[in-house]
Amino acid sequence: MAAMSMRDDVVGSTPAPIRGMTTPAPTEALLDDVERRRVLAELSRDHYRSLVRLAALLVDRTESAEDVVQEAFVSMFGALDRIENPKDRAAYLRSIVLNGARARLRRRRMKRRHDRPAESIGAAADQGALRREDQREVTAALHTLSTRQRECLVLKFYDGCKEVEIAAALGISQGAVKTHLSRGMTAMEKQLGGAR
Repeated sequence: MAAMSMRDDVVGSTPAPIRGMTTPAPTEALLDDVERRRVLAELSRDHYRSLVRLAALLVDRTESAEDVVQEAFVSMFGALDRIENPKDRAAYLRSIVLNGARARLRRRRMKRRHDRPAESIGAAADQGALRREDQREVTAALHTLSTRQRECLVLKFYDGCKEVEIAAALGISQGAVKTHLSRGMTAMEKQLGGAR
């Protein structure tokens, strides 16, 4: 059953093509499985933690974030041959994670619409130990923003992406990124200014 749900989550999580991504010509040498595993191990070593933190800020659950990232690596396994420049692999992986987080949030919203509300379950006992109060306030404020604003802010201030990288990851223009960043920051200042 776990394999089935993982497959269901992966469907639709492959991002739109990014600059440098191509479909390999029949004459190009494709990566063998050993090379694919080596590349994925390297990407995992270098980016796994930051991708989980990125996904956690979007889906607000560490377990779900880890699932999103693992599913992204599964999708990446088959996409490696389509990425022309090896330097673009991390950006492509980040796009898969963003799309996976969006899909998970959509499924969560749909489930809430169709399920009757469950009784409220209190936060885990260790939750308070993991986050300071100011981090909880920032996370709560982030979740009041539109999805695009939240994604832009997280990519810029948490992941350290430049506007051009954010635009590529989200498939929007740099002007739209600037607009979402500006509006998101204004909303965050109002939210956090009123909370203090």
